[in-house]
Amino acid sequence: MGAPVEKDKVDVAKVGLSVLVVFLSVWVVVAMLWGADVIGGDSNETIYRETVITRTIEGKGNASSAFSVGPRPMWLIRGMDAGPLRTALEACEGQEIQKHMWNIGHRGAPMQFPEHTVESYTAAAKMGAGIIECDVTFTKDHELVCRHAECDLHTTTNILATSLNDTCTTPFMPANGTFDATARCCASNLTLVEFRSLKGKMDQYNPRANTVEEYLHGYNSRRTEMYESRGTLMTHAESIALFKALDVKMTPELKSGNMPADFSREDFILKAINEYRTASVPGSDVFMQSFLLDDIKYITTPGNANDFADSAVFLTDPVSDGLPADLEQYMRDLVASGIKYIAPAVNALATVNGQALVQTPYAVQAKAAGLKIIGWSWERSAWYYQSVSSLLDTDSKLMHFLHFLAQEVRIVGLFSDWPATTGFYANCML
Repeated sequence: MGAPVEKDKVDVAKVGLSVLVVFLSVWVVVAMLWGADVIGGDSNETIYRETVITRTIEGKGNASSAFSVGPRPMWLIRGMDAGPLRTALEACEGQEIQKHMWNIGHRGAPMQFPEHTVESYTAAAKMGAGIIECDVTFTKDHELVCRHAECDLHTTTNILATSLNDTCTTPFMPANGTFDATARCCASNLTLVEFRSLKGKMDQYNPRANTVEEYLHGYNSRRTEMYESRGTLMTHAESIALFKALDVKMTPELKSGNMPADFSREDFILKAINEYRTASVPGSDVFMQSFLLDDIKYITTPGNANDFADSAVFLTDPVSDGLPADLEQYMRDLVASGIKYIAPAVNALATVNGQALVQTPYAVQAKAAGLKIIGWSWERSAWYYQSVSSLLDTDSKLMHFLHFLAQEVRIVGLFSDWPATTGFYANCML
């Protein structure tokens, strides 16, 4: 009579354990859905997103010692006129590509992959980028995310095609024959949970659009939509984890924005810095950038962020903003404030004199003051080449400009929308 009683206890225990397993399974699913989509998000997209990021980091983004630059560099080189540079570059065909710090992934590799996504970042690393950029902005709940601007979600994500269109500062409005289509959507309009539900897309739009679908699929001749079906957005902290796994250095840009009353500019800077410290990334591996001189001076001021000061980068756009009245003194003042790196657009570094490229006074004075120069951005648009376009009017001829920046201006790094081209050059010539 004793054995059946013990069997009953075992059966009850098994039933109880089964119920517990079912309960925990349901609880996990509910928790995932709750965390993924409390308001307005797509839970399936968020779960997919978390899986992609985790697998990519664990698999080191599929990066390995076998870097690849694909066919574009040689396609460009074979379009050059015969001469010493073409001969030297052709001699490097088939070379083993290595990661190079001169080669900086500008937003990843956005010529073909949606910018600031897992896919774009891993592509840049695969092409041998030694440094990769996350532009840093913030959400409504003060979390840091990788986007080129606080308010660019309407052109860089699928937000207009989701229920989160209603959260936009300006929800989509179609063109009407008199006015262009409009929309303005900001990361600061969204919580982090909502942000994570979005997908990245190529940065383009159609101003004549009558529908959201038309608006989202604008045309840019330098980009492709072939790879935008999977654009996995990233937080700043996630980008740090990915870049560590990819074994690259990091160059976050502190984007300007409308700071809320309870989240100051200093709070923003310190939060970004502390996310590197939390991840045990040394400041020497982080080239923190900003167009705001006060940001960089804050970082270089003794006692604020000493471990990040020596690698802080002051971004400038002298072609758009104009030159300082006293360029020599301006550069000296930057150095006196502790700044060691300056990063102007490449069109501020060279111009044409007759049939030759020459350095601009901006480049000359920056170097004379002891500043290290980083240029931006290669293979993005004709705007960057306007200062030399009278002499170099094709993508292939622009390889001479690339060579001039490296060998004459002596820039120490170059942001590139397609790091394969700059990676090939750096491995061949530097």
